Amino acid sequence: MTISENSEQFTGLILVSGVDKPGITQALFNALAPFSIVILDIEQVVIKSRLILTVLISLNPAHQEAIEIDLNQCASDLDVDLAMDFSNTHSDSIASKSDLVHVVILSKKLNPSAISSLATAITELGGNIERVSRLASTPILALELIVSGVEQSQLSQALSPLASAADIDIAVSPSGLFRHARKLVQLDVDSTLISQEVIDMLAEKAGVGDQVKLITESAMRGELDFESSLRARVALLKDLPESVIAQVQQEISLTPGARTLVTTLQKLGHTVSVVSGGFIDVIAPILKDLNIQHFKANKLVIKDGVLTGEVSGAVIDRAAKAVALKEFAAIEAISMKHTIAIGDGANDLDMIAAAGLGIAFNAKPHVKAAADSTVSNPYLDSVLYLLGISPEEVLGDIN
Repeated sequence: MTISENSEQFTGLILVSGVDKPGITQALFNALAPFSIVILDIEQVVIKSRLILTVLISLNPAHQEAIEIDLNQCASDLDVDLAMDFSNTHSDSIASKSDLVHVVILSKKLNPSAISSLATAITELGGNIERVSRLASTPILALELIVSGVEQSQLSQALSPLASAADIDIAVSPSGLFRHARKLVQLDVDSTLISQEVIDMLAEKAGVGDQVKLITESAMRGELDFESSLRARVALLKDLPESVIAQVQQEISLTPGARTLVTTLQKLGHTVSVVSGGFIDVIAPILKDLNIQHFKANKLVIKDGVLTGEVSGAVIDRAAKAVALKEFAAIEAISMKHTIAIGDGANDLDMIAAAGLGIAFNAKPHVKAAADSTVSNPYLDSVLYLLGISPEEVLGDIN
């Protein structure tokens, strides 16, 4: 008897668990193959050599007894535990559900209370956790929860306070187009794309490190805007030999995971742009090495082999970074809702606000509060998991 000969259909849940070994999945589906069955959902995970395999099927009820006999024999042959649940109650698979929300958790040390708080918040909103998957386990743990029954904005608002309280990073995004659309990802440079602050490195070479720090602190207190503070700091670099720029270029290092982030995004067809309140004179080799075509940064004025203490043209400040994001998105024909901005400081706030997804990378509290998501670990490529990029798509770090 085939499915067409009996309009009534049962849903069957099959759960296999035991010590993992080659051939379990093959044997299970070989046992199911002779029957008129439709596979609705599959989930398999192996943790510390223990296998858990679940299969949701649609079956002709006339075949139930024969299926149970064959599966029990299969389990006995494989020496695994088997549980089955067959009913005529309709059961939706996760693939058939719409308006799913993806929640990604990043943590260096995840504890049960964090998961409890997360699950409680989802339940209180009427949501249900449909699936939990591990995206990565090293150097950080990345988990993805697929949630149904709750709107993205509600869930994001509810989970945001939990991130700092539980010392984890949380990103909430919709399923569908956002996760698969071509994106523009814009990066700040100092303390984001690279691990250093270029102005501080130049200041140390000029012997004015302490003076530059005082100006920076004044700007952080709100006594100077970014442009004024930048021009004041650059003025202290007057008469610094141009050759120092090459020295600083050699001392700069990419943030861990930066190359993986950029090369993976580019391989997948996304665009990476860079904006900096620092200096194109210093970062140009990095941009060339990473094949970054869209960028904006300040330019030092150099005359007769020395820095004049001036910046050429308009200063790239927080407003200019947001403008650059919009310009680059227009050039690439990418919707603003599909843009991502990543930065760490107050100078990045405007582009973080303008982007479809703003990410604060190891940022100060007020920047974290303004961002849609945060990354509080030193690995820039963990951003890939927030964007819904699977581990299989991630290129190995070749920093």
